[in-house]
Amino acid sequence: MLEGIGILSLTIWVPIVAGLLVLALGGDDRNAAGQRTLALIGAVLGLLVAIPLWTGFNTGTPAIQFEEALPWVPAFNIWYHLGVDGISMPFILLNSLTTVLVVLAGWKVIQTKVAQYMAAMLIQSGIINGVFAALDGILFYVCFEAMLIPLYLIIGIWGGPNRIYAAIKFFIYTLLGSLLMLVAMIYLFFVSGGSFEIIVWHKVGLTMLAQVLLFVVFFFAFAVKVPMWPVHTWLPDAHVEAPTGGSVVLAAITLKVGAYGLLRFTLPVVPDAAHELTWLMVGLSLIAVVYIGLVALVQADMKKLVAYSSIAHMGFVTLGFFLFNQLGIEGGLVQMISHGFVAGALFLCVGVLYDRVHSRQIADYGGVANTMPRFAALFMLFAMANSGLPGTSGFVGEFMVVLGAMKVNFWWAAAAGLTLIFGAAYTLWMYKRVVYGKVANEHVAGLQDIDSREFLVLASLAIGVLAIGLYPLPITDVMHASVNNLLEHVAHSKLIP
Repeated sequence: MLEGIGILSLTIWVPIVAGLLVLALGGDDRNAAGQRTLALIGAVLGLLVAIPLWTGFNTGTPAIQFEEALPWVPAFNIWYHLGVDGISMPFILLNSLTTVLVVLAGWKVIQTKVAQYMAAMLIQSGIINGVFAALDGILFYVCFEAMLIPLYLIIGIWGGPNRIYAAIKFFIYTLLGSLLMLVAMIYLFFVSGGSFEIIVWHKVGLTMLAQVLLFVVFFFAFAVKVPMWPVHTWLPDAHVEAPTGGSVVLAAITLKVGAYGLLRFTLPVVPDAAHELTWLMVGLSLIAVVYIGLVALVQADMKKLVAYSSIAHMGFVTLGFFLFNQLGIEGGLVQMISHGFVAGALFLCVGVLYDRVHSRQIADYGGVANTMPRFAALFMLFAMANSGLPGTSGFVGEFMVVLGAMKVNFWWAAAAGLTLIFGAAYTLWMYKRVVYGKVANEHVAGLQDIDSREFLVLASLAIGVLAIGLYPLPITDVMHASVNNLLEHVAHSKLIP
């Protein structure tokens, strides 16, 4: 029996089964209270079954842990093969926690088709855990594509006025980006001697031409999900039209799947091509950091500003990955986790204001601190974290990436450092116009401060932001051995004539 058998399956299937149960209970919004309660129970159970991944994880080894393997499609050697290492395990916990928070965040906001909304959130959570746990290429691909469906429905049904356009654009971009990945996986199946095991693919020798072609295919599959410039245009539309819970999941979790794919596939499968094309990835990452930061600076819509901020911060992540040093990759991973807390919190803050005023325009606010002091204090913390303030999680990952870049190229580090300036500029300027000053209008004058449920959600994220910012060692300890193992692997050429 494989070590830890069952735990990873529970993280996948508990939320999916809970979602199906909520769906079975649905069909009538008059029973919305029961549907919400069942969804919350399912989300909390999903988090509880994931906690042993953290408490039982051995940080001293890069080996795959909590491994499970069952034949799935024996005729094609496809397995239901699960396992995690220090790179993937934290994201299952992040996803499970985020699911609890988005269920709570949608408690009062979602008033129609409550069961369907909650079920979509829960089912999506289980599928995303499958992405992070999958060690079989086809299993990864199935989960990678299936996770689009619930989010497509969430945007298309509960989104804003242009939700259909945003949902279709999101679906087409992300689907087309990953269709070629299936072709690449079939190619790797044949050159690896008939295996869909991702770890086996890491050991396959390839020609430079094959590596470059595979790199391009994986790039399109994962860069759209990140999203990297210039395939980022679907994200602001999706964020603006998505309901608050959809935006939180999109920012906190879905974007991380693309970056995770770069570490699980691109770097280890085609390391020589990754080294050769470093200039391309670093260039695109720095464009995202600098150009998208300037784009965020001119946004009049709070949600769109936070969406562009996400693209800029994820540019920092991809920059760190292609520095090929420990500080860079670990910094990128810490930044991914931090971004999950900070961006998710900022979208929730925007959602709190939108639920009360029904406007996301910065110009429609002013003086919010006078009527919502508790909210303003928490919003300030998240704005500072988004600006990279020391002591918050937003600083740790960015600082590590800048240090990693400095080891490779001073000018890369200098350009990357601009994100701290731009991030402070657009985030604090938004905060100042929305929160400070005199009460701008009667809508702001009539605002009610956050209730206990909203406070619980935002305070939970605030604790995460401060915990990582003040003491990031538990996070970096978990990923250290796996990152070192990845760097050793990538340093050895797999090039064949």
